[in-house]
Amino acid sequence: MGYYLANNLTKMKPKSNKKIPQDDLFRMRLDNMLDLNHELIKLSKLIDWDSLELEWGELFLSNKGAPAIRTRLIAGLHYLKHIHGLSDEAVVKGWVENPYWQYFCGEDYFQHKMPLHPTSMTKWRNRLGEAGSEKLLIETIKTGLKSKTIKPGSLKRVTVDTTVQEKNVAFPTDSKLLNKARENLVKLADKQGIQLRQNYNRIGPQFALMAGRYAHAKQFNRMRKMNKKLKSRLGRVVRDIERQLPDHSDGIQALFDTALSQAKQLIAQEQKSKNKLYSLHAPEVECISKGKAHKPYEFGIKASIAVTNKEGFVIGAQSCPGNPYDGHTLKPQLQQVKKLTSVETEQCFVDRGYRGHGIKDIKVFISGQKRGVTRSIKAALKRRSAVEPEIGHMKNEGRLGRCYLKGAVGDAINVVMVAAGHNLRKILNKLRLLWLKIFSSLIRNFITLSKPMVLNPA
Repeated sequence: MGYYLANNLTKMKPKSNKKIPQDDLFRMRLDNMLDLNHELIKLSKLIDWDSLELEWGELFLSNKGAPAIRTRLIAGLHYLKHIHGLSDEAVVKGWVENPYWQYFCGEDYFQHKMPLHPTSMTKWRNRLGEAGSEKLLIETIKTGLKSKTIKPGSLKRVTVDTTVQEKNVAFPTDSKLLNKARENLVKLADKQGIQLRQNYNRIGPQFALMAGRYAHAKQFNRMRKMNKKLKSRLGRVVRDIERQLPDHSDGIQALFDTALSQAKQLIAQEQKSKNKLYSLHAPEVECISKGKAHKPYEFGIKASIAVTNKEGFVIGAQSCPGNPYDGHTLKPQLQQVKKLTSVETEQCFVDRGYRGHGIKDIKVFISGQKRGVTRSIKAALKRRSAVEPEIGHMKNEGRLGRCYLKGAVGDAINVVMVAAGHNLRKILNKLRLLWLKIFSSLIRNFITLSKPMVLNPA
């Protein structure tokens, strides 16, 4: 019985790369087609794929279902996705066209079909969670040390800053949210066979349109009047559904719980209410004030980023739900850095928003600080502002600027994987520049050797 169970558990684990004992007569191997000095091929040899397979294999302890997709394939696709800032669909389609990507993911021969359906990447992320995705970030830190992109001593001096990871939601207005909540209830009632007295499908969009026009014209009294009408219509639909729900089964009543609670929250909340609802499909979204002239508010979740002070290499990244004060995010961030790097942080450099952090076992230097600042610490404090362009690169080249993953767990996973992709871009630049240096030195040596020797006249 024990042998049978163990055999089934091994079947459920991810597939391993097939070892082909001999070459295929009719196909050419990828390593014979490609330039082995390409930075992506060098990177694939530096990453410890076996440790990823060992770590993630523990997540598949069920004897149900077919074997999971190969670990190297799914990890490689996630790495490529966040290196280039692509979606799941785009990275899978690009994999079919790019032989270097296929080699990076462990293929021996060129493949002409998609390796998996894009939804498989979503299922893998749901199974991994935030803790499993941190393994991808840990491997990039180890690879950075192997490639000498960062030095081991750099892990002791950390710069920490926070930013906002915006969610994929429209700019929230009362009129949009009220009308959308009414439409959701009307559609759900129609689907479950509940006959409403009035659904307001004709006048609801008109009120929302007029509210937007009045707001644009700064006629706020008229805008509030339109919003009040939308609230009253939404309340009528809510009460109509609640009167009819007791006549239906418990299963149908459960389907309306989320939509009804959201509608009641929208009706009750005012302009200065706390814990407001800003999105119906992403209720975890928070309104975070940044004080920027072009964008005073951002709607998403706060993210904390820790980088090495010298190289700007990311060694910690996590989401901070609840919009906490920056000083309160520093302790959990430093704990994550120790967990990922296995190195004790000696010095931490932050901006003035971290005043009152309450950390005593680590030396924390705040921007503008004068007391206890030596010449080397003053130079490191000047380097603190270098974290800002690193975050900018993660937003523009990565996917930190807009999160498309679902829920609070999706926010946490996206922050970690964006950090891993940022590290890999730095490592690839290092490998690319290293090869250019070697190639240029060879050319210089060849030129000097090919010059004719001129003898000094006696």
